[in-house]
Amino acid sequence: MTRISARRTLLPAFVAGFLVFSITLAAAEILNFPSVRTDLSAEQLKRVQDITRPTTDFSKAEPYEAMESGATTTVAPVSRDIFSQPSANLGLEREENFHLGNALFRKLWVSAPSSTQASDGLGPLFNARSCQSCHIRDGRGHPPETAGAAATSMVLRLARPAVTPEEEQALRDFKAINFPDATYGAQLQDLAVPGLAAEGKVAVSYSEETMTLSGGETVTLRKPHYAVADLAYGPLGETTTISARIAPPMIGLGLIEAIPEADILAHADPDDLDGDGIRGRAAIVRDHRTGQIALGRFGWKAQNATVRDQVASAFSADIGISTPDRPDPYGDCTVKQPKCLSMPTGVQKRLGDTEAPGPILDLVTFYSENLAVPARRKASFPDVLRGKDMFYQSGCPACHTPKFVTRDDLKGSDGKDKAQAFQLIWPYSDFLLHDMGDGLSDGQPVGVASGRDWRTPPLWGIGLTQTVSGRQAYLHDGRARTLTEAILWHGGEAEKARNTYANLPPDDRQALINFLESL
Repeated sequence: MTRISARRTLLPAFVAGFLVFSITLAAAEILNFPSVRTDLSAEQLKRVQDITRPTTDFSKAEPYEAMESGATTTVAPVSRDIFSQPSANLGLEREENFHLGNALFRKLWVSAPSSTQASDGLGPLFNARSCQSCHIRDGRGHPPETAGAAATSMVLRLARPAVTPEEEQALRDFKAINFPDATYGAQLQDLAVPGLAAEGKVAVSYSEETMTLSGGETVTLRKPHYAVADLAYGPLGETTTISARIAPPMIGLGLIEAIPEADILAHADPDDLDGDGIRGRAAIVRDHRTGQIALGRFGWKAQNATVRDQVASAFSADIGISTPDRPDPYGDCTVKQPKCLSMPTGVQKRLGDTEAPGPILDLVTFYSENLAVPARRKASFPDVLRGKDMFYQSGCPACHTPKFVTRDDLKGSDGKDKAQAFQLIWPYSDFLLHDMGDGLSDGQPVGVASGRDWRTPPLWGIGLTQTVSGRQAYLHDGRARTLTEAILWHGGEAEKARNTYANLPPDDRQALINFLESL
């Protein structure tokens, strides 16, 4: 069993920190993101600025607050399938594409060769057979529940620092976000097709510590310790770091992509010029399809610019399925795994050059863009409004920005306005990178994100986690079993807000949790 020790991560973390600083300087020189919105008239811009200004009145719900994602919000009855509803304003014709995409999202891929040629191409190494296996009912994943169980909805990302001038330059040019382990690639695959050995097994154990909050309440936090058991192809590289990531919820992704760059960057403050201790930084990446510099929005460290980037990356790394955007049919197999590279693939020339041709990627992307955010519950209830007040008083909106208005210039391929255009949405995220402290550090840089940096996750739908997923598992690796635990893990830039929450009277803390559960 391989464990990642402090000795193995200290030097890479130091080097990576220097490179992150260098990359940030390079970004300032070459980026040309707009500083103001170009899709609105002066009158519209003023209206947007007024409606997105943080509230100071907690006596009643704000206008349209219950409709968290504007006209796309689903008002379907709450059930375990509430995250699987289409945007409410799609229309019948586009809803048909949504349901086709849903079928492909749930599709179980099989190894090649197979009699079901449209479904073969799985692996050869993989973590799951379908998108739905990780994103349980389109919700969040969780760590393995028992020792030796397949991780399925949690993966281990593998990365090493740059070791050559060429690799350092690739980081500065945003042509790489880090570098894979020489043997095991960018992700540990704990499953394999018949005749091939899986790379290894995820092993996680926990140590516990107890925190005492005001009023005498005690909370037990569990700290995960990750290891890789049964490595099949030799040891991991000496400088390879591992980072556990659970699958995030799928709702509202198209709306996140539709937030104007200028509005996200308006919240960035890398030098803490306002002195509040919050240093939100933009994730700078390259769009996988166009190769152009873009603003990272998706993934735990905002490593992907678009929903399509995220989908194509998951097809390749998690399932081993090639697409036009990620055309390698061997997925994450490396040259040190020759048997993996000799296995049959599912490429069918009559269907194209990849295992999942363009129309499949298009439909799964469309489905992923149009999973609706559920309507708020109890938004105007007194205890929820009190909790909202505590949320603001604790300083949470400094990173969890409550609301945005999406772009007004979006057009679909058929010339119609996209469902996500010009919607007032309430994601409760600034979609920037923040230093979350040593407690949540994974020691693994990703592009401009250091080992301590994480993208602020949106909070919409978080109160329905138990309903959809059947359990509660929060933060990037699912270590937090309750919302209170998730808050108490916050450190770094969020330490002040965490301490304010811990020192609230018990009734006020509960009110804040009630507010989160209403989202």
